[in-house]
Amino acid sequence: MAEKSAKWDLNVDGKFYVDDQCIACDACIMEAEDFFEMNDDDGHAFVKKQPSNDEELEMCNSALEACPVEAIGADG
Repeated sequence: MAEKSAKWDLNVDGKFYVDDQCIACDACIMEAEDFFEMNDDDGHAFVKKQPSNDEELEMCNSALEACPVEAIGADG
């Protein structure tokens, strides 16, 4: 489970975030590319935009569920 205390500084403020357990697998980007981005320099994803409606929320929840290492949190 993702830890708020270990989330990347690149995450925009809001409900969703990516923490330091990310393995750069791209699963979140494949599920919700408008909301997640890869930091190629450091090798991890981060949240670049928070959802603002139910459809976007569903996309971000799909990304959270697709993460193989549970590096995405929804309690930010």
